[in-house]
Amino acid sequence: MLLLVTGVPLLAQQGDEMVTKDKDEQVESLKPSPPPSLAPRGIRAFTVYRDDDESGVSGTGVVIEGVKLATGQAVIHWLYPPPRGGIAIFDSMDDFIKVHILPHPTNKTIITYEDGEQETF
Repeated sequence: MLLLVTGVPLLAQQGDEMVTKDKDEQVESLKPSPPPSLAPRGIRAFTVYRDDDESGVSGTGVVIEGVKLATGQAVIHWLYPPPRGGIAIFDSMDDFIKVHILPHPTNKTIITYEDGEQETF
């Protein structure tokens, strides 16, 4: 509860007690506040290269382009089948790797990030 009275200290309830607020404090408390914090921002692009294609589905060479979001999520763009490929979203890069890379160790997969960092499987 906020008591509005011009020219005198204002009262505001905080918990079980009433506290005095001056006019400047009242004005500040009534201003719209910024929106709540947004999700983290940032995108890290990568490609997935396969030396072999154990499943015979997606081929060899660069078969995926993707982005890792600052939230940790991964957006995967399979470059097969043409002309558009397919899109998948994973909660994390680890989830993507567990599903599409680790089960196929003979593919000799390399993930290369835009900064040159590589992960080899």
